[in-house]
Amino acid sequence: MDTIWPDSLPKSKGPKYTVVADTIRKSIENKTLSVGVKLPPVRELAYRLQITPGTVARAYTILTDEGLLQAEVGRGTFVAPPKSPILDDVWSRQLHLRDDKYEANVSLFSPRLPDVGQVALIRACLAKIAQGDPRMFMNYPTRDAYQSVRQVVVDWLSDLPLGVLTADDIVLTHGGQSGLCVVFQTILSGPKPVVLVEDLSYAGFRRAGELMRADVIGVKMDKWGISPEALDHVLRHTHAQAICVSPEVQNPTGGHSPLERRKEVVEIARKYDLQIIEDDCYRMGEARAPSYRALAPERGWHVSSISKTLTPALRVGFAIAPKERSGDLRRSAEYGYFGLAQPLAELTRLLLGDPSAQQLAADVRSKMGEYVRVAVNALGGFDLNWDSDIPFVWLNLPSGWRSAAFSRAAEREGIQLRSADEFALRDGRAPNAVRIAVNGHISLRQFEDAMLRLRALLDNPPEQISV
Repeated sequence: MDTIWPDSLPKSKGPKYTVVADTIRKSIENKTLSVGVKLPPVRELAYRLQITPGTVARAYTILTDEGLLQAEVGRGTFVAPPKSPILDDVWSRQLHLRDDKYEANVSLFSPRLPDVGQVALIRACLAKIAQGDPRMFMNYPTRDAYQSVRQVVVDWLSDLPLGVLTADDIVLTHGGQSGLCVVFQTILSGPKPVVLVEDLSYAGFRRAGELMRADVIGVKMDKWGISPEALDHVLRHTHAQAICVSPEVQNPTGGHSPLERRKEVVEIARKYDLQIIEDDCYRMGEARAPSYRALAPERGWHVSSISKTLTPALRVGFAIAPKERSGDLRRSAEYGYFGLAQPLAELTRLLLGDPSAQQLAADVRSKMGEYVRVAVNALGGFDLNWDSDIPFVWLNLPSGWRSAAFSRAAEREGIQLRSADEFALRDGRAPNAVRIAVNGHISLRQFEDAMLRLRALLDNPPEQISV
């Protein structure tokens, strides 16, 4: 190991544990470290590099999970023998996997997050759970048992302007869509309730409303989100009970609503006693203005998840009601599904409560930003709406293209993306635009290749406009 660490930790961008892991990994790959070599104890290497023992331990854990190192109780950590080709294919040590056997095929349908260390952390948390209290695997969920989980969520959300928030306000859900459904179950009443959405909006709003037998009505929007004038007009002619909005990251356009626009919406909502449901699942960066729950504590509902910050695989989300409706929301969840399975709740507590979790979310955000900038470099000559903290870009198509035709042409090139039609109501009108999501499961080179293929299509529209 002395030949690997001549004096100090190599200078490199990124967390120190990844620098340590990368250095050891490269030394194994170039045979500087051969199979069976024993690595220094964690504290010894930490002292030598002037970093914390936890940083070295985490690097060792990552490499052990990858199969490059093996830990033997009482003996230490050693360079592991190479895996068999079959196991290497199944347990790839990188999440940059091809979508299928053809490297050119790329899904840009929905955002896919890169693995910057969260897989190793999730595995470590699952290992702790497996050795945990056996009652966790045998009892029904109880609210009191989840108090510590909800407090961890409050801490996780502490940088958001959500108004007064305590652990008793948090309802754990199976992802953001589940959170939206449980909020609808709490708010909507009557045989045919009415729900409002923006003209272009997340299709899950419509589907959740339809599950509740609601009429879903679109409201005109502009670059700042819902139009106050259009909202007032619709409310004069309907008895809508709720409106769904995404003021931080409007899906699919990537726009946001500034504070003044939010205040206008609140004023109209109070005039007509309208509940405001804020979907905050796509925000990766800092909030730009107070949430609707903070601006209108008596009618602001909030839904979020970890799907765009850590992983969508666990299906963990949070729903938050106005203070006086917290009990109603809690009962809707308890009557609907009792609560998260106790092992999943415990995984949520360990994952979000880990000291590295916030840094992992920041690393995911940074890495996704690299992909966004690649897209902008390739497509920036066109009408593109983007932000490095948003995991997709919105492309207004140039003359000669229709969104459906462009989507089909892209698919023939092996690229899947979403047409604007998928975000419009069934009787609504969609612009000639597409949403291109970031796929962090593939390399930047593959992603750039996909962007260049899209640019070639944009530069060469068909001679006849098709629909």
